[in-house]
Amino acid sequence: MEYLEFEKPIQALQEEFNKACKIGTDNDVDVSETCQQIEKKLKEKKKEIYKNLTAWQRVQLSRHPNRPYTLDYIQALCGDTFLELHGDRTVADDKAMVGGLGKIGEQSFMVIGQQKGTNTKTRQYRNFGMANPEGYRKALRLMKSAEKFNLPVVTFIDTPGAYPGLEAEERGQGEAIARNILEMTRLQVPVIVVVIGEGASGGALGIGVGDKVMMLENSWYSVISPENCSSILWRSWDHKEQAAEALKLTAKDAKRLKVIDSIIKEPLGGAHADRVEMVKTLKKIILESYAELKELSPKDLVKSRMDKYLAMGTYKD
Repeated sequence: MEYLEFEKPIQALQEEFNKACKIGTDNDVDVSETCQQIEKKLKEKKKEIYKNLTAWQRVQLSRHPNRPYTLDYIQALCGDTFLELHGDRTVADDKAMVGGLGKIGEQSFMVIGQQKGTNTKTRQYRNFGMANPEGYRKALRLMKSAEKFNLPVVTFIDTPGAYPGLEAEERGQGEAIARNILEMTRLQVPVIVVVIGEGASGGALGIGVGDKVMMLENSWYSVISPENCSSILWRSWDHKEQAAEALKLTAKDAKRLKVIDSIIKEPLGGAHADRVEMVKTLKKIILESYAELKELSPKDLVKSRMDKYLAMGTYKD
């Protein structure tokens, strides 16, 4: 288990607990009372820390190396029923964007999302979760296939942004993202969007327009990352904590500003602390959301979705 800087007090107590238990086991000594006391302190410390996280600490949690990625959720939710589909039928198969058919419960879905790597080799293979234009065109192709066969769409957002390289711009990065946003507003099937980690800029919006848009408790959703915001405003990354607060990028901020529809609670310590519980919660919410949306006709579905986005940003003097 890896610990972030603000989790060091938890790490110290966990090591103390493990050490006490080991002493008891190795020396055949009853240390149950001591272990119970340390365990109680550990639980209290976890509650104290995780109930009072700053915006920057939530950003750190969203990037935790042990946090589940898109394919982790797909494999846990769909199991052997998932069939990955490849290519945009124009340029290439973008490894940073994954998608395919799979069953969640007894319902078939088209599942799409950005995938990061777990080590140096796979991070390079997945381009650190930053999709090229062909990735967004692949996603759109799959969504259009879902519409053709009347299948609901689920997208998982986890990206530091769309790939900003010269070759991506040459192949129409901005157009590909804009096209996805346009087409997603008028898809005639239910679209459920979940921000599972990082939700940065157009990279997130390219698969982020839906009837139900939700965020995991320790994810973030913003036009720019705190580090890049800090580098623009202060010419340094040293003010990233201040930038994170100012950007209002947490799930609570997004819900208050009506950018998202709901927040999905994570296990204490983050999604990686109890993957089984996190998947169970996610499955329940996806199926409940679909049960609600499938009652709407395609026409009402599109109208409701359009009305929701047109109402964003309105205010009264």
